[in-house]
Amino acid sequence: MLLKKIFPLILIGGLVPNLIYAQHIYPPQTPKWNADELGNQRAVLRWNASSKQAKAVIPWRNIKVNSDQKVIIVDSLTQKQYEPDAYFNVNEEEGSFMFTPMSGKGIYYVYFLPYQLDKRTNYPTATYLKRTDKTLAKDTGASLASIVRIESVDAFNSNDPMEVIATQKEIDQYKKKHQDDSYFVFPEVRERPIKMNRIPQHWTDDKKNSSILEGKTDRGVFYAFQLGVLPVKLDLKKVKITASPLKSTSGGTIESRYFNCINTDGTDYKGEKLQFNVDVKKDDLQAFWCGFDIPENASPGTYDGTLTIKPENAAAQTVKIILTINEAKSINKGFDEPWKMTRLPWLNSTLAQANTVIKPYTPLQLKGQEVSLLGRKVILDASGFPKQILTFFTPEMTSIGNKANSILNEPIHFIAKGPGSKTENWKSSGIQFTGKEEGKVSWSSINTSENLKMQVEGSIEFDGFMEYTVKITALNDIQLQDIAMQIPFAKDKAIYMIGLGQKGGYRPGSLDWKWDVAKKNQDGAWIGNVNAGIQFSLRDQNYSRPLNTNFYLQKPLILPSSWGNDNKGGININEMGNKVVVNNFSGARSMKKGDELYYNFHLLITPFHPINTEDQWNNRFYHAYKPVETIKASGANVINIHHGNEINPYINYPFVATKEMKEYITKAHEKGLKVKIYNTIREVSNRMYELYPVKSLGQEVFSTGKGGGYSWLQEHLHDNYIAAWYVPEFKDAAIINSGMNRWHNYYVEGMNWLVNNLGIDGIYLDDVAFDRVTMKRIKRVMTQNGHPGIIDLHSANQYNDKDGFNNSANLYLEHFPYINRLWFGEYFDYNNNSPEFLLTEVSGIPFGLMGEMLQDDGNPWRGMLYGMTSRLGWSEKSNPTHLWKAWDDFGIKGSRMIGYWVNDNPVKTDNPAVLATVYQQGKKIMISLASWAPEDTKVHLKVDWKKLNLDPKRLKINAPAIKDFQEAKVFNINDEISIAKNKGCLLIIQ
Repeated sequence: MLLKKIFPLILIGGLVPNLIYAQHIYPPQTPKWNADELGNQRAVLRWNASSKQAKAVIPWRNIKVNSDQKVIIVDSLTQKQYEPDAYFNVNEEEGSFMFTPMSGKGIYYVYFLPYQLDKRTNYPTATYLKRTDKTLAKDTGASLASIVRIESVDAFNSNDPMEVIATQKEIDQYKKKHQDDSYFVFPEVRERPIKMNRIPQHWTDDKKNSSILEGKTDRGVFYAFQLGVLPVKLDLKKVKITASPLKSTSGGTIESRYFNCINTDGTDYKGEKLQFNVDVKKDDLQAFWCGFDIPENASPGTYDGTLTIKPENAAAQTVKIILTINEAKSINKGFDEPWKMTRLPWLNSTLAQANTVIKPYTPLQLKGQEVSLLGRKVILDASGFPKQILTFFTPEMTSIGNKANSILNEPIHFIAKGPGSKTENWKSSGIQFTGKEEGKVSWSSINTSENLKMQVEGSIEFDGFMEYTVKITALNDIQLQDIAMQIPFAKDKAIYMIGLGQKGGYRPGSLDWKWDVAKKNQDGAWIGNVNAGIQFSLRDQNYSRPLNTNFYLQKPLILPSSWGNDNKGGININEMGNKVVVNNFSGARSMKKGDELYYNFHLLITPFHPINTEDQWNNRFYHAYKPVETIKASGANVINIHHGNEINPYINYPFVATKEMKEYITKAHEKGLKVKIYNTIREVSNRMYELYPVKSLGQEVFSTGKGGGYSWLQEHLHDNYIAAWYVPEFKDAAIINSGMNRWHNYYVEGMNWLVNNLGIDGIYLDDVAFDRVTMKRIKRVMTQNGHPGIIDLHSANQYNDKDGFNNSANLYLEHFPYINRLWFGEYFDYNNNSPEFLLTEVSGIPFGLMGEMLQDDGNPWRGMLYGMTSRLGWSEKSNPTHLWKAWDDFGIKGSRMIGYWVNDNPVKTDNPAVLATVYQQGKKIMISLASWAPEDTKVHLKVDWKKLNLDPKRLKINAPAIKDFQEAKVFNINDEISIAKNKGCLLIIQ
């Protein structure tokens, strides 16, 4: 009787209609108590007896409770907290104990999962408290307190019907009734997602029919449901779910082709078909999320059909489905109501996969063996590798000129050395072009030697990305001394370097590097000059993108079997006369006839496009959620809405407070402002509607990990995940995305929905876990129909042990073709690094971008050399508006920027440690000076007046007053100018 009385009270989420989707209530409910002090779950007891001690038996049915669990009792009258006098029995099914009712008759609260949070605000771990007394007492037969209810701190933390476990006795009884079945199938509606790998109590109810699924839906929407499969006699192999057509009594039919099971079939993020072999271990419960995409023109009525569950090694079972299709047609395919799981088809979307050209890029032009693209040209050798790579960008990086910059000194080539270091002589079949599109050109070539065959498949895309699959097959048994690829750079185009353990700056004269994937996220580098460079990355057929941003060590690179060769491989970089040779070697190995190795690699040709100074001067970011009027008054015109606020509360899931977000964006647009939102999917909020369908996919989307983290994750995801960012104000606990998976398809569709339904103008990326395929798709949907599609990328400096000592610019270079602005970032030191570091790792200029500074608000004097300021709104101290005013007073819009990196820059100083960048607006000049001198210094300007087309006799120099930057001063043309250590000045010549 006791169980029957309390069970409906446990099932808050399942019985109250407006709480069916409890985790999706917004704004969140006010908690009933402080969960971080007492835990999320409690029983409410009533004590009416007069004895000094009371007994409690609480059937909490909670999978999280352990045998040594601490229980905290709170006297409702005095609020005094204390432990039971004695514990009798504690397990996941129930707990019994004796306690003293300190206020006599009345209400007592029993918190049965109290925990303590550590001090890491944004990466907290909840440690569940263990009882003080480790022994269990003997039951003395005290009077029993009555249970009023079992409840959670709020609906989001509710252990709804799907998390109320069946007892072992109930499970045994159910198994006995179905003893002929080797596995059980439990159909379940979308409103009650399967959340654990245990049987919930309500499935063992005699009234539940486990062979029928009933539901209702509108037309033109995806109707989702689940099939829980539980093997009880053997492990199931390769489980498949199929559906018959659904038919109505009036003759209507929903064909089987409208059925999908996301666990067994899909489309990957590159648009390729997937089929999953789903094995289910004995006594593990696997949820299969399925559904029918109901056509808009389906006839209303009641339809029925069968669902067939067929493991490879067990008999098939069927479930009858009865689906009532309403007269109503869904709006926008039901995508506006994601709590109904209508967006599950997004996981298999191919939206924006077509390799169409994205502005400002131009279609590829193929002429003979030359491929031309925006500002660049690749001339292919008969081998299939580049014979020469040219760029046409000017040193200023503000335009594309006619002068070719030759990056290579000689063709890129492979060298294979056999016994006695005898070189294999390649003979090429020549290039065969296999694909010619506006956005991509592909080719192949076969190269053979006495003992090896090298099959080369290459391609180039409109942004300068080149992909090579190089398969080397042994024609005979051979003992190889080495297989290496050499990239011979022209020395004057190999000035700077990022990667392979090198911080951004001048390329060293020589470098010896070895693989160390366990600790280092390093598989290539960028080498180049400001207006010409190449990034190279070494891969094989088993490459999987590692995790980043604090989590590299939990999913590092896989050592390429070809290049790595059991850590025999590496890279040597050496100067040889007028060339710099990057020798990517793999070391000695033996190959048997027929053995294959994949020496795959990627190249990225930089810059991607000229820098857009006008965009830098015109678009001024406000990086905070503030009233539109406040931001308008500040002078900013682009608003970045981070997560963790009223209109974008949950990280990387901007689909909850959509009404509030749309109202804000509409108001901003009325004031002439653009709005961008935070959305990266590097991690995913626990508030996402599709949390449990995604969880059912195993480790496809959620990275495998040790679990832990905030209490909600531990109590409702249980295990095998990596806990990520947490926002206390919104109890938003994120889970790490595993990397390249179908959630990227959802991401693209989601961005498309946000653009078309809420009118967002762009996104703010805060480190990313996806690759360039997804980035291209995102840029396409965000720039559709004339939308601005502004994307800015922030990164915390990845050059540390947790991130595998990779440089942020090198890590994310494949995304740069689609980025509008950089914001690098936390842990970047603008005061104690060289100008070459700021140029290559922070400014973005060698790649066609411009940026801003973050850490400690940057160094404004050095930042101005690159056209950078800090960002308004991010910190109370940061206020670039004073510099913005100086820009506008000078008239920086439309000016010509000539950076210090330009050899014939018309303005220099007589101290090489004090650099100058020029902004020319006709006869008016603004000069930015910044110092790397070890102490305060004084300099004279060295000006080529002829290049500036100015007469110095008619000019004067003044340093305008700029708050927090400089005091007003006036100089004569030849005066000495004082520059403080680590600072600089802005001078106006007119």
